[in-house]
Amino acid sequence: MKALSVLLLACACLLLSGCLVLFKAPITTPVAAPTQLLGSWQRDNEWGEQLRLDISVTADNRYTAKIRVLGQDAKPEVYPFVVTRGGERWYASLSLPKRFGDNYAIAGFELTKRNELVLYSLDPERFIQELKAGTLQGQLVQTQGSDSALISSPLAQVLAYLNEPANADVFVEMARYQRIEQ
Repeated sequence: MKALSVLLLACACLLLSGCLVLFKAPITTPVAAPTQLLGSWQRDNEWGEQLRLDISVTADNRYTAKIRVLGQDAKPEVYPFVVTRGGERWYASLSLPKRFGDNYAIAGFELTKRNELVLYSLDPERFIQELKAGTLQGQLVQTQGSDSALISSPLAQVLAYLNEPANADVFVEMARYQRIEQ
């Protein structure tokens, strides 16, 4: 399977399943990512393929993730993204293809003491519940035949929601990469 199944930052698995948490607006005030994020990372995916993730700076507080399957001649998938920090958590934001309405995705990430990069997606079911409860503003939309949550709440409200300890279960681990020492 193509490296698209990894998405940086980590929502391609959700893209493939159709269920997503989408955002109307990107992160508007990106910050500098931790320098430990930059560099090369590797992991084995669910099919036993080795994936390589190279993260680099492209401009002031803007980054690019290149993901490829090792041993394949295909060009790497390239994802421009920005990051922000909310409380103790780091978030990456990237624009999605037109087939998802030119919306945005947000993923969480963590750099561990064991030299790992852990990527988290947001649980679509939980966000759909929050929309129905009125906790967050937005609407249900169809993506690839499944209900998805399109969040229109201001980013500050979304980050406050994500940073609330009671909502820690909205994060789903998508991938765990090990740093490649060079």
